[in-house]
Amino acid sequence: MKYRKYLNVFIFVIVIINWIRMMLGLSNTGLASSGFRSLKYFTVLSNLFEAYASMMWLYKKDEKLKYIASVSLSLTFITVVLFLGPLFGYRIMFIGSNFWFHLIIPIIAVMEVIFLSKYTISKKDNLFALMPMFIYGLFYVGNIFINGVGSWPNINDWYGFFTWGYTGGVVVFVVISLATYFMGYVIKRVNNKYDNYINKTH
Repeated sequence: MKYRKYLNVFIFVIVIINWIRMMLGLSNTGLASSGFRSLKYFTVLSNLFEAYASMMWLYKKDEKLKYIASVSLSLTFITVVLFLGPLFGYRIMFIGSNFWFHLIIPIIAVMEVIFLSKYTISKKDNLFALMPMFIYGLFYVGNIFINGVGSWPNINDWYGFFTWGYTGGVVVFVVISLATYFMGYVIKRVNNKYDNYINKTH
C-alpha cells in the first residue's frame, strides 16, 4: 500500500507539472493550447481527472473514482493510437507534455486499477465510467452544430472528427461511446479476474 501512495503522488505531480508547462507554452507538442484554452482537449481533462482521482485516493482511498479516471485515460490512449496518430502523425502525439498525457499516465493509471485495486468493479461503475466522455462529447458535437467546424486558427473540430462531414462526426461520437464502454468492461473484467486469482493463491 505504501508504494501505491508514492505512485499516486507521482501521478499527481507529473500531471500538474506538464499541464503548467502546456499552459505556459513551454511544451513542444501538437494538439495543445496555452493558457486555459488547453482545457478544451479531452486529453488534458482526462489527465487532470486522473490527478484529482489520485489526490482523492490519497485522502479517501476512492477506488471507484480511480477506475472511472482510468477508463477516460484508456480512451485517450486508444484514440491517439488508432485515430489521431494515423491522422496527424505519431511523432507529434508523443513529444513534450503529450508523451506523459497520451502514453505514460494512461498506461500507469490502467495498470494501477487492474493490478493494485482490490475494489470489485460493478456493471453500474462501468456505466458511470462513460459519463466524462459523454459529457465532453455533447459539448464538442454541440459546439460544432451551433458554431460550425470553423477554420484555422479558429477551428472547433480540433480533433478532426468531422473530417468526413457532420454524419461522419456523429458516427465517430457513437463509436467512441461504444469503445469507452468496452474498454471500461475490459478493465473491469481483468481486474476482477486478477483479484479472484490472487485470492485463490493466497
